[in-house]
Amino acid sequence: MAHPRILVTGARGQLGLSFRHLAGQFPDWHFHYVDIDELDITNRKAVFSFFNTQQPDWCINCAAYALVDKAESEPALARRVNVAGVKNLAEACAGAGIPLVHFSTDYVYHGQRNLPYREEDPVSPKSVYARTKLAGDRAALRGNPLSMVIRTSWLYSPWGNNFLLTMLRLGAQRPELRVVFDQCGTPTYAPDLALAVLHIVQQVEQKSIERHRIGGIWHYSNEGVASWYDFAQAIFDLRNMPCRVWPIESKDFPTPVARPPFSVLNKAKIKAAFGLDIPYWRDGLERCLAELG
Repeated sequence: MAHPRILVTGARGQLGLSFRHLAGQFPDWHFHYVDIDELDITNRKAVFSFFNTQQPDWCINCAAYALVDKAESEPALARRVNVAGVKNLAEACAGAGIPLVHFSTDYVYHGQRNLPYREEDPVSPKSVYARTKLAGDRAALRGNPLSMVIRTSWLYSPWGNNFLLTMLRLGAQRPELRVVFDQCGTPTYAPDLALAVLHIVQQVEQKSIERHRIGGIWHYSNEGVASWYDFAQAIFDLRNMPCRVWPIESKDFPTPVARPPFSVLNKAKIKAAFGLDIPYWRDGLERCLAELG
């Protein structure tokens, strides 16, 4: 097997850091991690110049504008990163004839159903963030037939800003917290997602999967279903923290952007295509807490 050169953009975010954390499991691969200071994906000329110089075999795009509420007041910036930046990467990858792995969000599904969403289900984004992510998905697929768009949900890790770290911080400061119980999805441990992607790359590099088969939209999250209340309760249970969690409705915790009431993802397609064994969400949480020490 060749020693693929893998470009990871957005390398200082929690998903980018997850790839860095796992790279040691693939010692013969060459990873190149960049963030905005080394490669601004919104600068088209810089992107094409970078690809010409570095000549990666894969691009894994972890760069995103992911501040869901703040995007309402910064729509141009969200669009620049989530749409124009993705278009630049997709077209640079197409010019080089290489795959782009790009990550999207469960927030593109915002309906009234209560069955896990499949990749072909209708989308209904309700926020600037969700609309720019959907436009980015389409830009990736239009720009490169080898674009693999992976929609995921409720990412957390030992790094960056996420719900888990917020709960641990607030739970240590307060005797009780109020958390919504009428939004359901699946918490996803970012290293589980990163490892799944690296296993897919490995299958392509070993030629057990043909490259063109990775194109299109895919779903990946951990298994199971939880509300934010369940997630918070599990964090405090596993950490033996005395903080009491009270379930509340979304209307009692208003935010600038409404979150989907139900955004559980059906992973049947990615499991069948790549033989993935996806961990249960609480198992991922236990491993994350162990990593935090």
